[in-house]
Amino acid sequence: MTRTVTTALLTALSQAEVEPYYAVELLLDDPTGLTWQDSGYLGTNAIRIWTGYSDLDIYGNTYLGGGNLLGVDGMEEVNDLSAKGITLSFTGISSSIVSLALQEAYQHRPARVLFGTRDTSTPIEVFSGFMDTMSIEDTGETSTISLTVESKLVILERASNRRYTQENHIARHPNDTFFSYVSDLQDKEIVWGREIA
Repeated sequence: MTRTVTTALLTALSQAEVEPYYAVELLLDDPTGLTWQDSGYLGTNAIRIWTGYSDLDIYGNTYLGGGNLLGVDGMEEVNDLSAKGITLSFTGISSSIVSLALQEAYQHRPARVLFGTRDTSTPIEVFSGFMDTMSIEDTGETSTISLTVESKLVILERASNRRYTQENHIARHPNDTFFSYVSDLQDKEIVWGREIA
């Protein structure tokens, strides 16, 4: 995945002491019709957590400190277009987030992971995709949520529902009659390379 790394982040990573972090944004609103910006989808119902211990402002959004209770697993770079997913784990989180996870229709909603350092104000997006499955383990004392997130590239693996028919084509392009002659061609005999009797 090609991404632009800012000069400030490269400089911060080359220092003797580095304070890196991950920030996770999970959008629970229906993304249809929402606008995407650097700050993420402009939705109101989102969970934003980072791997620090206090609130952090990123692109004007407040990320709650999750510390080592937030885990990001399976992050890897590949040279091809294979869709590699990740697993996010949230341990010891508040009951309000657990109830939100139980009540919301989270599947196929956008999720992204940002990477940055405390020395810079502009993190970069290192992963984005769609929430898939969630499992909740409740021991009575703590709750752990494991959430798998599919890569955006998984869309390339889905079969297209389009058909090469006039009806399907008109549904997308009402004034185009491109496929109107296809049914006539199915039984048409075309003479090629011989004399016509």
